[in-house]
Amino acid sequence: MKQRKFLTRYEIDAILSEAKKGRYSERDYCMLLMCFIHGFRVSELCRLSLKDIDLNSKVLYVRRLKGGLSTTQPLVEKEYNALNEWLNIRRHWREADSPWVFLSQKNGAISRQQVYGLIKTYGKKAGVSIDAHPHMLRHSCGYALADLGRDTRLIQDYLGHRNISHTVIYTASNVKRFYHIWDI
Repeated sequence: MKQRKFLTRYEIDAILSEAKKGRYSERDYCMLLMCFIHGFRVSELCRLSLKDIDLNSKVLYVRRLKGGLSTTQPLVEKEYNALNEWLNIRRHWREADSPWVFLSQKNGAISRQQVYGLIKTYGKKAGVSIDAHPHMLRHSCGYALADLGRDTRLIQDYLGHRNISHTVIYTASNVKRFYHIWDI
């Protein structure tokens, strides 16, 4: 059997809880939360710019890669609070004048490798039974939205998929869509 490609909501919550205990807790928590909420690819997350965020309107411009459709998405309250907390701390970091939202302590934007290492470490500390990696947060976003009963076309737009065949995996395997099928 293949290893599953997503994390459950319980596993995501456990990883986020561990991120809150990390050395750079505000950055790591905010980064992983946003990665899950917006279904970021790791490169999209690393390239997230301060110019992409409008805190006054509580929106975020999600610049999709791989030919995906970029969109403007709302910031949810928990994410908005985490982002404000991180940005206040970020001002005191060495590279505070950098355009990137998530910084490395070494220099500039956080790297893909750093994000991989962080989620793997937090996943192990959280007791997640599979090796966690950043793309799992993207898949988890799709499955979570399907679990909430969101329309497949809406999920397609939200994740920036040009082809709906990339989106139906989230709704096709969702057991919740069959609940109440025999209710009359």
